[in-house]
Amino acid sequence: MPVDTVITGGTLVTATDTFESDLAFDDGEIVAVGDESSMPDARETVDASGLLVMPGIIDPHVHIEDFFSVDTYETGTAAAALGGVTTYIDFAWQHWVGDLSYYEEDGTLMDGLEEKQRKGERAIIDYSVHAAITREDPAVLDELEGMIEAGVTSFKLFTAYEIGLGYGFMNRVLERIADLDAVGVFHTEDASVTDELTALFKEEGKGDPTWYPKSRPDYAEAMAANDAARMANEQGAKYYGIHTSCRKSADELARFRDDGSKLRAETCTHYLVCDDTIYDEIGCQAMIAPPIRKPDDNEAMFEHLRVGNLDVVSTDHCGYYLESKQVDNWWESTFGANALQVSMPIVHDEAVGRRGFSYPWLVRVMSTNPARIFGMPRKGTLDPGTDADVVLFDPTETYTITAEDNASEADFSIYEGREVTGRVKKTFVRGQLVADEGRVVGDPGTGEFVERELPDWSV
Repeated sequence: MPVDTVITGGTLVTATDTFESDLAFDDGEIVAVGDESSMPDARETVDASGLLVMPGIIDPHVHIEDFFSVDTYETGTAAAALGGVTTYIDFAWQHWVGDLSYYEEDGTLMDGLEEKQRKGERAIIDYSVHAAITREDPAVLDELEGMIEAGVTSFKLFTAYEIGLGYGFMNRVLERIADLDAVGVFHTEDASVTDELTALFKEEGKGDPTWYPKSRPDYAEAMAANDAARMANEQGAKYYGIHTSCRKSADELARFRDDGSKLRAETCTHYLVCDDTIYDEIGCQAMIAPPIRKPDDNEAMFEHLRVGNLDVVSTDHCGYYLESKQVDNWWESTFGANALQVSMPIVHDEAVGRRGFSYPWLVRVMSTNPARIFGMPRKGTLDPGTDADVVLFDPTETYTITAEDNASEADFSIYEGREVTGRVKKTFVRGQLVADEGRVVGDPGTGEFVERELPDWSV
């Protein structure tokens, strides 16, 4: 009996190897990897000659359809599909009342999960969520086990903004996370430093965007990363540091990693290829927290990625309209920028094309590592028996990024005019073609919620 699809003539890339092979999938699963003679008959054959055949990209740090993004699940996942992303992890928010929130009353983590799952019914690719703890309410400690049973095995904690947690309460959360063998996900900036500098700059009228990175200095990030990682280490909890932006912070995390702690960390696309001159060039479009740093910090991110102190490259995608960035003072701007659609080509162009990183490295940091770190054994691999999340990628095609191509609701790009080599040609999610030659062909509802396992970080 024929299988659904055989991909022929391509070069397969895994986390460890690159080789010429065909690949077959049926009923949403990869069923065979081998030479042409070993492939079963298929209803459809896809010619991948000259292309790389890779596991779908997994982005573990994305904001969709909430107070940090105007993207809906339909537009956000469309952008993801065009960028070769087959699974991403968004955020389910513990409801709170505040300036940043649109909630009218406090609620639970489960409220946040159910809200995102309703919105996710329109998803084109697969998705999961981190549960974000926003209030110092001890009752949340009793919620964590239920969230894990629902397939949410990571919990985000902030040290900044109105949802920042004090270290005492954070320590209690980490103790519970350690007991449950879950993962703590940390936004680390010392709020006492950043809030004081922001207030000072407001008083002094320093509203030009070039002052923004000075309001959230690298040492404030490093201070909070040290504190949070130390607490996690003391409690024996798994620690995942999101959006590492600078040498000082990465160096702090590396110290704990050398001590044998359960620590993993990411950086983001913009921290690899942009530096703080961007605030002169495009102003508040590049308002991202932590800020985009110095050229030496770009180099530091690659250094730490090369030796494995940083494990993942994510986007921290936030979809905004340009009008929300066109303000008189930088503190009036929205924070964040869109990148789901272009991250993979940008990282390929810079890391593989210009710096000599390997294709297996690209698969590790953008697919296999996120799957392993966050408990998705069916993702991030081309092994038979796993989900047929597959990307066909042309490593030689060169094109120029422009916001005119955005599938995201965002109407600008901080990468506008950047020429990159490498382009996603086809994206399959569980064997279903969702993006083809720059067009979204998947239907809303194709994507499914991924119930994640408690990850084993010993392997």
